[in-house]
Amino acid sequence: MTGSTPYHPGERAVQARAGRSDRADHSGRAIGGTIPAVAARFLAERRILVVGAADADGRLWATQLTGEPGFLQASDERTLAVAARPAGDDPLAAVLAGPAEVGTIALDPAGRRRMRLNGRSAPDGRGGLVVAADQVYANCPKYIQRRSPLLRPAAGTPHAVASGPVLSTAQQLAVATADTFFVATAGPDGRVDASHRGGNPGFLRVLGPDRLSWPEYAGNSMFMTLGNLELDPRAGLLLPDYETGGALLITGEARTDWSEQAAAGLPGAERVVDLTVTGVLELADATALTWTDPEYSPANPPAAA
Repeated sequence: MTGSTPYHPGERAVQARAGRSDRADHSGRAIGGTIPAVAARFLAERRILVVGAADADGRLWATQLTGEPGFLQASDERTLAVAARPAGDDPLAAVLAGPAEVGTIALDPAGRRRMRLNGRSAPDGRGGLVVAADQVYANCPKYIQRRSPLLRPAAGTPHAVASGPVLSTAQQLAVATADTFFVATAGPDGRVDASHRGGNPGFLRVLGPDRLSWPEYAGNSMFMTLGNLELDPRAGLLLPDYETGGALLITGEARTDWSEQAAAGLPGAERVVDLTVTGVLELADATALTWTDPEYSPANPPAAA
């Protein structure tokens, strides 16, 4: 934070460059340090929590924790209890076995609702986590594809099926057909944020086995992801496989391209983010859930031809 604003200098710089400082100030009033009752109820109903953090080597990753409704509980207005931790093959398993800065986002695809809670996590001694909240806020329903969960009784323990420094051909296809991903970034003080990105299939573009890009659409003008990237290029992406329960985790470095040329030909794009891939992990059985076919958000711009 800077003075009376909830934003750090990177976020302020991006807001000013985009001409959205006033709107960001208005949106920033929704950022709190406590979990209101309505948010506590929302969390208690969820079955998935996306978590972003840095591993022991400083690389950022985003992963997902899952459980039955009730596995997320606001034990008080400043504390989120999570009855889950990453499995052993997950790149965040080791770091979340101790204290860590985390960014989290809880998503309700069926109701097109989402909320973010960022703070510091610690193991609870029972196989779960306790997160002390620093920032708590809800986001608008834009770009969320409507889906309903389906239980997959035969699901096993999450385990790695592929890893490497770049994307395989099959993984590139999965990226190119995705309609949803989550991105973890870090601020100048090391605090982590996790955010959601959605669009029609093809909005996340594969430019090579080690390079991806996506358009940034109009949002709440907080620019927390882009503000972090302004000062720290590290980023981690999570692409859930809604058909199989698997997940693709990608880490790398990202930069924002503000040029008109970059956004040209990308409907709805205000700017473009380019990601250089440095690590990939593919998990099977990342969750015991699959999901119904998507009903795409009416806010989604058309994908580029």
